[in-house]
Amino acid sequence: MANEVCFRNMDQDRPWLLEQYRARGGYEMLSRILKEKMPPEKIIDEVKASGLRGRGGAGFPTGLKWSFINRNAPGHKYVVCNSDEGEPGTFKDRDILRYNPHQLIEGMVIAGYAIGATCGYNYIRGEFWEPYERFEAALEEARSAGFLGNDLFGSGFDFQLHSHLGAGAYICGEETALLESIEGKKGQPRYKPPFPAHFGLYGCPTIINNTESLASIPVILEKGGAWFKGLGVENSGGSKLFSISGNIKNPGVFEIPLGTPFSELLEMAGGMKEGSRIKAVIPGGSSAPILPGDVMMDLTMDYDAIAKAGSMLGSGAVIVLDDSNCMVKVLERMSYFYHEESCGQCTPCREGTGWLYRVVNRIETGRGRPEDLDLLDDMTVKIAGRTICALGDAAAMPVQGMLKHFRDEFEYHIEHKRCLVG
Repeated sequence: MANEVCFRNMDQDRPWLLEQYRARGGYEMLSRILKEKMPPEKIIDEVKASGLRGRGGAGFPTGLKWSFINRNAPGHKYVVCNSDEGEPGTFKDRDILRYNPHQLIEGMVIAGYAIGATCGYNYIRGEFWEPYERFEAALEEARSAGFLGNDLFGSGFDFQLHSHLGAGAYICGEETALLESIEGKKGQPRYKPPFPAHFGLYGCPTIINNTESLASIPVILEKGGAWFKGLGVENSGGSKLFSISGNIKNPGVFEIPLGTPFSELLEMAGGMKEGSRIKAVIPGGSSAPILPGDVMMDLTMDYDAIAKAGSMLGSGAVIVLDDSNCMVKVLERMSYFYHEESCGQCTPCREGTGWLYRVVNRIETGRGRPEDLDLLDDMTVKIAGRTICALGDAAAMPVQGMLKHFRDEFEYHIEHKRCLVG
């Protein structure tokens, strides 16, 4: 399957350079919009028609989010790109920054024009030094060529764009914690409402979108919302980047139409390693509930199909596990991560993630008790939906998925004080 949206320039030599991007029509859409003074409402309607949903995890319709901004509100407005990419198993956005940064820049400028913003920030994960340098170089190219700055194309529209390097905190992938971090504060989520569309960066109206979402905008407007929507399936428009890893032959990032069977994605990644059998799949990053391998083999990669099976597409981080994996050990590692990354603001998350980890660790180390499984079930219910942001849910859902599909391994661990696997 050809890459048609975010990876459409991957066959070029040094595709990150401005000259290469322009050779494929880069910045022509921005030029047309500004020279024709295209109505912002028309742009937003086209994004709505495309069916583009947030590619960072939540899957909220992008055009609808843009429409929440009051263009006529006084004062500044901001476009913020979330390139934090902290979800374990996700490694797609960094490839956009490395190989196609100009398409992201063009998408952010168009978004700024659509909502009446004159400034944007790209929040980049602290560990992404190579992607950060690549994006900074692209910004310099764009400024020098007149695609950023004042009075773009003589239209009277100004737009400045800056990158902001984070410090590697998972919680800053949450949009309001990200805003706090840009403002120089401790990265902790804000209460909502008010939502960022009304009270965002520096108290001004702000849209926050994922890297992949914003990088898709120039192609959507160039080829039309109906074309993009037609790549996918009902309620899951377009193509999507999937980062697939685990016990497979060729881990990597693949751009495929939403609605593609999981079995085809697995085949693109070379299939399972020699001598191994698929046991389970985490379809949307470590916070998504795990699904048995045989269930996953019958599913398509789109929002509704994965949700109906009891998980979520999330960021598109597909983690494939074979029959050599102990599910108790896997959950112990995941629970430790969420315990360590909790910002500590909410009691159910601050205390609850620690308890989840300690109980799972107790089972893994041969000290588990029969009542621990009911205790874990009870704790997840008391954490999920009771925190300011979704990190509490992210910690609870993997536990719920494991106990639903692999409870027998936990029971074996408790009874025999060792792994069922092996």
